[in-house]
Amino acid sequence: MEMASSVWENNLVNMAYDALDSGAREYPLELGHRDELTRAYRRCSDLTRTHSKTFYLASALLPASKRQAMRALYAFCRVSDDLVDCDPGATQDLLQAWYQKAHNHEPGKDDAVALAWMDTSQKYAIPWRYPEQLVQGVARDLQPERFQNFGDLTVYCYGVACTVGLMAMQIVGYDSREAVQYAIRLGVALQMTNILRDVGDDYQHGRLYLPLDELAGYQLQPDELPQQVHSRSWKDFMRFQITRTRALYAASVPGIAMLDPDGRFAIQAAAELYQGILDDIEEHDYDTFTRRASLSQWEKIKLLPGIWQRSRTGRPRQVSPPGSSNSIYNS
Repeated sequence: MEMASSVWENNLVNMAYDALDSGAREYPLELGHRDELTRAYRRCSDLTRTHSKTFYLASALLPASKRQAMRALYAFCRVSDDLVDCDPGATQDLLQAWYQKAHNHEPGKDDAVALAWMDTSQKYAIPWRYPEQLVQGVARDLQPERFQNFGDLTVYCYGVACTVGLMAMQIVGYDSREAVQYAIRLGVALQMTNILRDVGDDYQHGRLYLPLDELAGYQLQPDELPQQVHSRSWKDFMRFQITRTRALYAASVPGIAMLDPDGRFAIQAAAELYQGILDDIEEHDYDTFTRRASLSQWEKIKLLPGIWQRSRTGRPRQVSPPGSSNSIYNS
């Protein structure tokens, strides 16, 4: 499926190209002995397995060196995010101090994640602006804001999700700058999936990431959403959000073929396993306030053969109608 570029997409692509062209910083100092790095990467793997079973499973489909680098990327992002979400005393200065530590000439043996990330960022020439943009995006949650429209929301998505995909693309390898556009689409789709899954939890923490103008278009009041979750308006709103998010996933598929062959299966798996969350939201009548949509590990494993085939052929994932038999397991 091809998707015409929009204003918001062109804006994000320009941001990504600017960051890509900033280049990587080279640090000539020795980052650590082999044993120290081995322990550091093991710590990142443990963090990934604990906090994101989907990312852990998808990264397991990569060759060993890229697998450990991808988990170092996840751990760097996890620590950055947790500084805001889990520390009630979090400040911009604290987040900036973490960024500086993870991008220091000598990150230190006392911080495994910083050490592994610094090693990864050198090995894979991660443009320095990408992690900077990520930290800036995460920092926006220090003072939760609401977004007037989808275009505004995509700028937030870029900071907290597209940057992750762009750094992952550096690790996997790619053959054309055109891949950036597809990574942007996938990043927005992944973050929108997070947003739709976590509406209830975010709401309890005083956060709302849904476009205000689109809520108004469905006669939904931002401060009364828990009371409206079973209404037709809410279901129609969520159906619209899921349809657009799936269109973004489908429009990102051509970018898979631009990746190095040994990384295509992993990225396709990450994308499709996350789409299963949208299926689960539909299967439970769009209720994201009283339950958290997810797939079991066995459900994910059952999807992998079909994902592998599509990663080789470039076919988009087909979606069964909500409520149909085995709709999560379509191929």
